[in-house]
Amino acid sequence: MTPTPANTAQPDEDKAMHPTISLVICTRNRAQYLDLTLDALAALKLEQPWELIVVDNGSTDRTRERLEQFQSPPHCHFKIVDEPVPGLGKARNRGWTSATGEIVAFTDDDCYPAPEFLADTIACFAADPTLGYVGGRVLLYDKNDYPVTIQPREEIVEIGARAYIPAGLIHGANFSFRRTTLEAVGGFDERFGAGRPFPCEDVDILARISAEGWNGLYSPTPLVYHHHRRTAADAVHLHKGYDRGRGAYYAKCMLDRRLRALYFRRWAYRLLHQPLGATLRELSAAARFLTLNIFTSPR
Repeated sequence: MTPTPANTAQPDEDKAMHPTISLVICTRNRAQYLDLTLDALAALKLEQPWELIVVDNGSTDRTRERLEQFQSPPHCHFKIVDEPVPGLGKARNRGWTSATGEIVAFTDDDCYPAPEFLADTIACFAADPTLGYVGGRVLLYDKNDYPVTIQPREEIVEIGARAYIPAGLIHGANFSFRRTTLEAVGGFDERFGAGRPFPCEDVDILARISAEGWNGLYSPTPLVYHHHRRTAADAVHLHKGYDRGRGAYYAKCMLDRRLRALYFRRWAYRLLHQPLGATLRELSAAARFLTLNIFTSPR
């Protein structure tokens, strides 16, 4: 019998250890809702090795037990990572630093990626090596949910380097990055995100990557469905939180000399043309962020 050369399987093993894409999802105390999310993840189609990382952000229910029962789909390496300190920015940092993919994609634990989500995301980056980040469509899963926290735009939006990125163009429920860009900016600002005072960790990291000179893209092709279960009454509270997040976001941009002039003009225009309540919430949050910034630092 002819012996098999010792290095015959090495290229495939190396490829499996270094997947093209890693998908990161952060969750906290949502065991009763995880089944539909995990079903969607099991249905993802990609004919090459990929990685799924779920960050348990300090859950106290049966989330861990439910995750351990998950049967990963073909070609998928599944990993559960713990981050006990609450905060979406912190959890996302735990996720991407645990990932090995050249591309790191993010969605939420109440979202269901379309079966071709991974392949479509990879295709966007492959078409343009100057892209540092890509955002995609977010549609309602349940038509009875209030139409909020979605992005139904069907037109491509190309975002140049060092450009103004409006809050809401790209959602944290569907965005992806080259790993090198996350490394370049030090990941997410852990002062931001769900569980922290300012829900703007998504647009903040986009602005910082743009300031580093990377182009970005919004494409309708990568698609996720959002099952947020919110009502019209919930939306009122949610929008007030977004106002505060924008205020912190713009205030932080004022501190970056690369972004200051551009964002000052855009923010000043918004303040003059939006409802007074939104303006007051943005300014109040900006003042709070600037005060906190004296005593805290990113990460």
